[in-house]
Amino acid sequence: MSNNLKETGKKTPIYSVLIPGELRVAEGNIKLNPGMPPQMISVANLGDRPIQLGSHYHFFEANDALDFDRILTKGYRLNIAAGTAVRFEPGQSRTVELVAFGGHRVVYGFQGKVMGSLDKDESSAASANKDVEE
Repeated sequence: MSNNLKETGKKTPIYSVLIPGELRVAEGNIKLNPGMPPQMISVANLGDRPIQLGSHYHFFEANDALDFDRILTKGYRLNIAAGTAVRFEPGQSRTVELVAFGGHRVVYGFQGKVMGSLDKDESSAASANKDVEE
């Protein structure tokens, strides 16, 4: 059997078995972010332009035209499939589901509001700054 053939009961060229770009997924539903408790948050777009947020955008740092309880979203992202996004039209209000960032929980970029660990103790950082000022 040649390296270009795959055993399928008959000798069939592999190119006739594979379809470029084809996705093969398991039967049934896929649960997103299992074991991560979701948080629901109400969001309104007060701006005059649509705003779209991707699956792994740090929600806390979303466009300021989005009105929501921002402090509750620190360390959270949308609970949607990777590579997808949610669009907020001007004047639209909706409830979205968020989940906490996993892994090392380190965030850089976006609007630059965090620039590091999501879990650092802000009270000890504030104390350290106070000691330096005195």
